[in-house]
Amino acid sequence: MEYTQLGRTGLKVSRLVLGTMNFGPQTDEDDSHAIMDAALDAGLNFFDTANVYGWGENKGRTESIIGNWFAQGGDRRDKVVLATKVYGNMAADGDAWPNHDKLSAVNIRRAVDASLKRLQTDYIDLYQFHHIDRSTPFEEIWQAIDVLIQQGKILYVGSSNFPGYKIAQANEIAARRGGTIGLVSEQCLYNLAERRAEMEVVPAAQEYGLGVIPWSPLHGGLLGGVLKKQAEGRRRASGRAAEFLDDPASRARIQAYEDLLDKHGIAPGEAALAWLLTRPGVTGPIVGPRTKEQLDSALRAVELELSEELLASLDEIFPGPGPSPEAFAW
Repeated sequence: MEYTQLGRTGLKVSRLVLGTMNFGPQTDEDDSHAIMDAALDAGLNFFDTANVYGWGENKGRTESIIGNWFAQGGDRRDKVVLATKVYGNMAADGDAWPNHDKLSAVNIRRAVDASLKRLQTDYIDLYQFHHIDRSTPFEEIWQAIDVLIQQGKILYVGSSNFPGYKIAQANEIAARRGGTIGLVSEQCLYNLAERRAEMEVVPAAQEYGLGVIPWSPLHGGLLGGVLKKQAEGRRRASGRAAEFLDDPASRARIQAYEDLLDKHGIAPGEAALAWLLTRPGVTGPIVGPRTKEQLDSALRAVELELSEELLASLDEIFPGPGPSPEAFAW
């Protein structure tokens, strides 16, 4: 496994991040524990979750599965860089009581204590804001975070799904307060088929020293060989992937992508992950395996080297927006 610093911090994390969103809804607890054991054995030390994972009436279930895994001992907690998130409404029926969601100081305090209890740990390495809160000023957010850092409940803070200007605003206000660490990472939608983050989010993250953590690196399975799997009757596209394939031009791009990688003898999903690992500012993509076999495939991507010729061909199929601001200004 390869490691890198998380943004401007001294924290060393693996180049792949174990996403746990499937733990509970799609993968039972025993299999989830087996996947986490296999990930740790492979040297993958960066685990990502969120308080709302489990969804619906099972919100918090994923954190509980991870907490039960930590409770088995064997230095599991000590070896893991643990990231979770705050923002979402935690009410099972979706009808949140006032101040039981978003980023007010009172909800941050409540949410972190609830996550610590479910995770069966006394600290969270990376506490992430799952979305911007348009109603709460960053002065209030950073005051709450400063208290939690002083209490030893969290160590670092990151954002998720933030636009570039909010990354800048958050860290400028943190700098004016003095002594506040500010954001050290941004978790965003970023992959070969969805490169809009390169216009503002990635440049802002690089400017302020944030590590970029792409989620949905296969774009909902679209970049994992979806057409070949459909032809073999192994998988039907759904969600984001199905919408993309409904457009004939987009479907043709995916076919060209799969044909290109077939020519080079490379699995599409592994190539998509390896491509992200070549992108400036990227700490590591989040992989969300439902099975150990999917984890093994993701791990192979770390050792995969893509030739300059192949990278150029991928850019031809999935061109990015180009440098910012020239991409939209000139």
